[in-house]
Amino acid sequence: MRYVVTGGTGFIGRRLIARLLGLPGTQAVHALVRRESLGRFERLARDWDERVQPVVGDLAAPGLGLSDTDVAALGSIDHLVHCGAVYDIAAPEDRQRAANVEGTRAVIALARRLDATLHHVSSIAVAGTYRGVFTEDDFDVGQDLPTPYHRTKFEAELLVRSARGLRFRIYRPAVVVGDSRTGEMDKIDGPYYFFGILSSLARLPKFTPLMLPDSGRTNIVPVDFVVDAVVALMHLDGRDGQTFHLTAPTTIGLRGIYRGVARAAGLPALVGSLPRAAAAPLLQVSGRAKVLRNMAATQLGIPGEVLDVVELAPTFASEHTRDALRGTGIAVPEFASYAPQLWRYWAANLDPDRARRDDPAGPLVGKHVVITGASSGIGRASAIAVAARGATVFALARNGEALDDLIAEIRAFGGDAHAFTCDVTDSAAVEHTVKDILGRFGHVDYLVNNAGRSIRRSVVNSTDRLHDYERVMAVNYFGPVRMVLALLPHWRERKFGHVVNVSSAGVQAASPKYSAYIPSKAALDAFAEVVGAETLSDHITFTTIHMPLVKTPMITPSRKLNPMPPISAEHAAAMVVRGLVEKPARIDTPVGTLSDIGLYFTPRLSRRVLHQLYLGYPDSAAARGVAPAQPQPKTPARRPRRPARPVAALRVPRPVKRAVRLVPGVHW
Repeated sequence: MRYVVTGGTGFIGRRLIARLLGLPGTQAVHALVRRESLGRFERLARDWDERVQPVVGDLAAPGLGLSDTDVAALGSIDHLVHCGAVYDIAAPEDRQRAANVEGTRAVIALARRLDATLHHVSSIAVAGTYRGVFTEDDFDVGQDLPTPYHRTKFEAELLVRSARGLRFRIYRPAVVVGDSRTGEMDKIDGPYYFFGILSSLARLPKFTPLMLPDSGRTNIVPVDFVVDAVVALMHLDGRDGQTFHLTAPTTIGLRGIYRGVARAAGLPALVGSLPRAAAAPLLQVSGRAKVLRNMAATQLGIPGEVLDVVELAPTFASEHTRDALRGTGIAVPEFASYAPQLWRYWAANLDPDRARRDDPAGPLVGKHVVITGASSGIGRASAIAVAARGATVFALARNGEALDDLIAEIRAFGGDAHAFTCDVTDSAAVEHTVKDILGRFGHVDYLVNNAGRSIRRSVVNSTDRLHDYERVMAVNYFGPVRMVLALLPHWRERKFGHVVNVSSAGVQAASPKYSAYIPSKAALDAFAEVVGAETLSDHITFTTIHMPLVKTPMITPSRKLNPMPPISAEHAAAMVVRGLVEKPARIDTPVGTLSDIGLYFTPRLSRRVLHQLYLGYPDSAAARGVAPAQPQPKTPARRPRRPARPVAALRVPRPVKRAVRLVPGVHW
C-alpha cells in the first residue's frame, strides 16, 4: 500500500503515519508538509524510516501548492488520508476557511487525480447544536452551527459528500485528548482549558468541601483510539461512502472530569452536586454580560468561544463503527482509567504555570536569559551576575571578540553562556538570532534590553545633527522593540515571558543636554507600559529600570561633566537581577523619584534647577566643535596624594526604604 497523509506533522497525523508504517505491505507514506514545518518533520522522521517522505505543500495554497511534477512524483497512491485542518476554535474565520474548506476542496481534486480513496477526518462539530440523537447517516438536519469551526467543518464534509465519482470514507472524532497510555498531548484544547482552574483548586486544603454542577457535558476520546480506529476502518472492504463516529458511548461533565483527575492533581473530594442550572448564568449570557464573561475567562486562559459550546447538545450514535470494529479489540476506554495520565502529562509539559515556577535551588536556576549589549559595561556585569545564579545566558553584542572573552570567563566559573553576534538595529540579524536561539535551546524566559547609545550635547549644538537623534533612537528604542516583537509569539505560546528594559533616571529628571538620549529611553518606557497592559493575560510582563549614571565606557566622553557620581557596573547588574527575580513594573532611585515629584508639584522650580545644571555643566569640547586641548606633562607632585576613595552609592535609611515600598509602583 502507498499513502498520502495531510497534516502529517500534526497531533493525529504523525501517530497515524507511525501506525501505517507498522502495517505489513506499506511501501511508502508521503506526508504533506508546509515549508515552515520541515524542521518538525525532520525531527519526527528520526523515529520513522526512509519510507516516509515529505511533500512540500500547503492546504491554504491553490492546488495545495503542488506542481504537476510533484503530483506525478507521488506515483500510484491507494489511500489519501486528510487529517490536516485548523482545529483551533478561536482561530480567525478566514484562516479556518482557507485550510478547512478550500484545503479540502484541493485535497478532493488531488484524490481524483491519484484515483485514491479519500479518508476525510471530519468532526462531531458538524452536528452543531442539534438536540437529539445524531446518527452516522445524519448530516444536514437543520442544525445551528454556532462558530466558524463548526461551519467550516460542515462545509468541508459537504464537499466530500457531494464529490461525484469519489471513493471516500468519513470519520467524525469527538473531542480528542492525549494518549491513554502516556497522556501525551501537543496543545491546550477541550477539557485542558479548565485544568489551570483545577490546578488552582489543588492549593486548597484537602478537607475543603467542594460542590460542582453537572454541566459542561462533552464527549471525549483518547488519540490512540482515534488512530487505531481510523487505520482499521480505512482498510476494511465494502465501507466506502460510510461515516464513522469515533465517540465515547457516554458523555462526561465537569464533575466527571474533576473526579477523574482528582487523585493525580491532589484535589479536594467533591461532597455533593449543584443543580445543572447553576452554571447557566455563566454559559447562557449575551450582550455586555457576555463581553465581561469573556474578559474574565481570557484571564483564566479560557477562550470565550469555548464557553459558548462547552455544553454538547447532540447524542452521538455509532452503530456503523461498533459493527465494523467488532472483534478488533479497539474500543474507547473509560475516562477515569486514563485521566491521571492526562493530568500528569499536562502538569509536566503543558501547564502554562510551569514556566513561571521558580526552581527550589533559586529563582534564576535553569532559566534562559537573553542580554543585549553584553560585551561591556552593564550588560557584561549583568551576564556574569545572572549566570552566577544558575541561568543560561545568551549574550548579544556586535563585538564578537569581547563576547568570546565574556563567555570564557563565565564558563571558567562553572556558568552556562553562549555568544551571539547581533546588531539590534538590523531586523534581519535580530530575526536570525532569535530563531537560532529558539532552534538550538528551545525557549527563552527573559530578555534584558541593555544595548544602548548615549550622546551628551546641547540642542543648540545639534541643529545640523539630526543623524544623532536617528542613531540613538535606532539602538535605544527600535532595537528593544525588535527584540520584543521577535520573541512575542514564542512567549504567547508558552504563556510566559519577562522583559527588563534598562532605561535611565534621566527620563524622570529630564536631564539637560540629553535631548537625543532621554527621549529614546522615554519612548521605550511608554512602549513597555502599553504592551505590558496588552499582554497581561499572556503572562508577559515588563520591568523598567530607571538606571542612575553608571561607570561604563559609554559615559567616558562626558568625564566630569555629569552632575551625579556614577555607580559601578556591578551595582547596576544587581538592579537587573532584581528586575528578573522580583519583576516589579519599575525600579527607580531616590533621586529619580524626587525629580518625578518635583516636576509634578513644583514644575517651575524644577525647570529652574535643571536650567542651572545646564549652565553649570557645559558641553564637551567635541560637542562645541572645539579641538580638545593637548594634555600637558604633569608636574611631579611635591607630596604623594592619597588614593581616591571609591564613590559610594547614595545610602537611604532602611525605614525610608520600607516606607517607600508601601507606595504602589515605587521601588528603590
